[in-house]
Amino acid sequence: MKQKRLVYAGAFSGLSLVLALLIHFPIVPQAPFLLYDPGDIPILILGFKLGPFLGVTVTAIVSVLFALVTGEGGPWGVLMHLLATGTYVAIAGGIYHRKRTQSGAVVGLVLATLGMTGVMIVANLLITPLYLGASREAVATMLVPAIIPFNLLKGVINGVVTFLVYKKVSRLLEEPDLVHSGTETLKSEG
Repeated sequence: MKQKRLVYAGAFSGLSLVLALLIHFPIVPQAPFLLYDPGDIPILILGFKLGPFLGVTVTAIVSVLFALVTGEGGPWGVLMHLLATGTYVAIAGGIYHRKRTQSGAVVGLVLATLGMTGVMIVANLLITPLYLGASREAVATMLVPAIIPFNLLKGVINGVVTFLVYKKVSRLLEEPDLVHSGTETLKSEG
């Protein structure tokens, strides 16, 4: 079972990294330097299927690999990605892991989007001045026109795509015995 989890972690880390490297574009005109990429979607799918802990672990792996491969962001970029995606996956995966229904998925994705946005407001105010050398006041002026809309849009896009593809992708992975052991059975993922 542990070997299968390692294989899935490696495969989904690789897929996430490839998506992040190949597909990235601005989604908020006021901040063309904030680039959306779909790399969080495989991580979220894994977090839904095998739990939030594995999702956050893969987030950490991908954060470090992206910085090493691209040279972008350095330790601050790793930390910011870990905070954003880690929060998103922990909340969405945690809620869905407890309530494996469509409503559980929707509630998890909505709360994850709001949670990630809140964490990134604080993170940008505290970390971005260190990372970019900008003043805290300059970063604060970017919150409403750029940072908040970017994180909300990112969360919504990732959530909608995950919601649409999860069931199909989930069927390709090992069945519920990977998630629960013993006599407990997994409810329908419908």
